[in-house]
Amino acid sequence: MIRYLCKKRKRGESMLKILGKFFLFLMEMFTRREAAKVYWNRFLDECVSLGVGSLVIISIVALFIGAVTCVQTYANLVSPIIPLYVVSNIVRDMTLLELSSTLMCVVLAGKVGSNIAGELGTMKITEQIDALEVMGINSVSYLVLPKVAAAVLTFPILAVFSGFLGIFGGYLAGTLTGILTPEQYIYGIRYSFMPFNVVISIIKSAVFGFLIATIAAYKGYHTSGGALEVGQSSTAAVTNSCIAVLVADYLLAELLT
Repeated sequence: MIRYLCKKRKRGESMLKILGKFFLFLMEMFTRREAAKVYWNRFLDECVSLGVGSLVIISIVALFIGAVTCVQTYANLVSPIIPLYVVSNIVRDMTLLELSSTLMCVVLAGKVGSNIAGELGTMKITEQIDALEVMGINSVSYLVLPKVAAAVLTFPILAVFSGFLGIFGGYLAGTLTGILTPEQYIYGIRYSFMPFNVVISIIKSAVFGFLIATIAAYKGYHTSGGALEVGQSSTAAVTNSCIAVLVADYLLAELLT
């Protein structure tokens, strides 16, 4: 009973203390780094794992979200004075500003975040991380930095890819169901287009990638116990990453728009 209460007290750390540990974790990631060539192969492996490995789920979600947005927008345009090309105009703006960045990164938080936390948590409880420290290697920098760099690089690429697929999914849903003609859809996409919206999507996805990778790595690296705690760390990584993405989304929306 005493051990359980002590464990609960440890879990009940103040938010300020947790933030302090998190920022110290980030500082350690950029100190005592190895040579750049040591990270290159690991960086490429992480790009394949985090980026290429997420293409299937991102493609499916983006296509159907774009299609649903098109159908739902048309269903709510009850006024006959509103031109039909507004449907594709709304699909374009919603996809670029929110769906291709925020929603996709929430999906990636579940896939990538749990993967990173589970991998590092397993290495922690099996003492592989302790073995790296004994060999004089900064385990935080060696293990976490390539993951963070890969997430910051691949997430914007996935955001652009999902934006294209979302608009294309709306095109398929709109034209195949007879909601509007291909000419109307293309005209709505081009009407009053703001190129900076693409830049906003890229900036947001890069920030979200950094948050997801660092939070998941922090949770996984500080896992202690056994297999049960690894699962708990993965769950905490996903939930905390989603909250961080939503908070950052609001702050970036205020700054960039």
